[in-house]
Amino acid sequence: MLKKVVSQFPEASFKVESSDIRIFRDQEYRDAGFEVSEDISDCEVLLGVKEVPIPNLIPDKKYFFFSHTIKKQPYNRDLLREILSQNIELYDHEVITNKNNGRLIGFGRYAGLVGAYNGIRAIGIKEESFKLPKAEDLPDLKSMLAELDKIKIPAYKFVLTGSGKVARGAKEIMDHLKIKKLSAEEYLRSEFNEPVYCKIDVLDYAKRKDGAEGSRQEFYKVPENYVPDFMKFAKTSEVFIAGHFYGEGSPVFYTEKDIKHKDFRIKYVADISCDIAGPIASTIRPSTISEPFYGYDPQTGREIDFLDPSAISIMAVDNLPCELPMDASEGFGEMFLEHVIPAFFNEDKEGILGRAKMTDQGKLTPLYSYLQDYVEGTE
Repeated sequence: MLKKVVSQFPEASFKVESSDIRIFRDQEYRDAGFEVSEDISDCEVLLGVKEVPIPNLIPDKKYFFFSHTIKKQPYNRDLLREILSQNIELYDHEVITNKNNGRLIGFGRYAGLVGAYNGIRAIGIKEESFKLPKAEDLPDLKSMLAELDKIKIPAYKFVLTGSGKVARGAKEIMDHLKIKKLSAEEYLRSEFNEPVYCKIDVLDYAKRKDGAEGSRQEFYKVPENYVPDFMKFAKTSEVFIAGHFYGEGSPVFYTEKDIKHKDFRIKYVADISCDIAGPIASTIRPSTISEPFYGYDPQTGREIDFLDPSAISIMAVDNLPCELPMDASEGFGEMFLEHVIPAFFNEDKEGILGRAKMTDQGKLTPLYSYLQDYVEGTE
């Protein structure tokens, strides 16, 4: 990706920070003609992915990374405070958007791909019907898809939520497996002797409190006007692949009480969204790449062995793209080259950088002034 950037923008120069954990090795960058160094303090713009540890922040620089602060996440309050105190310009990948507020940068597709794969893998392990290797043990996406070609999926009904990159990534897995896609109406109405899936959005799983016709736009602006309407899918599905975005105040999907209902049918949950103790009551903790599955006891609401016959099997890994590091890194780089790099050289004519800049000269920018009480600890 860096070679493409330099070929398109010869005035750009790059230095690569040395790392022994990156999927691309230091020597690969050297072989491509880039300097690799422990010291990057002479760089103006620092591009990363994960949060930068507070001791590693360099004052008066421009940083691009996922800060995980825009929702006032308590665990990163000190990070944002330090960014402000060190006069750092922070550009958060999560808010690199187009004029319609659509996200341009992210790993959503890869989270969806691996999350759906892991959900399928759980079925094979628990039912001893097929064996899929861990995605992290495979070299790339092509190899992961090749493994899926070797298995046969039971005649289960899969409900997939979401409309963004995560859901589209999960849909790629469904389609690769040649699982039949149905409308929500047909899915709910009938049973099938083959695996089927439906992909649903907010107005399929939530409805207006007053019974009036809802709208997607209103749902996101005033979610308090809506109540859950997901149980009709929980009563007709074996597998739930959660790829939605959940906003504060939105209706939940199902509660502990719902799970106890005699008609609750879901046996496997691949919770890619991974909102803990929130909209999906059976997601009681995140899981890990090394131990991706745990069981949820419908009667007690507690964790049990996911192999227990009574357990709902939960997959809630919160860093799924790390299981496809090569593909995810290359895909992220391509998005950054397409949408962000040009903004450095065209005076940000599309407003990409302006919308993503969270801090400037030691203060929050106007778009992010709502975080002031979070920074001060008074919210």
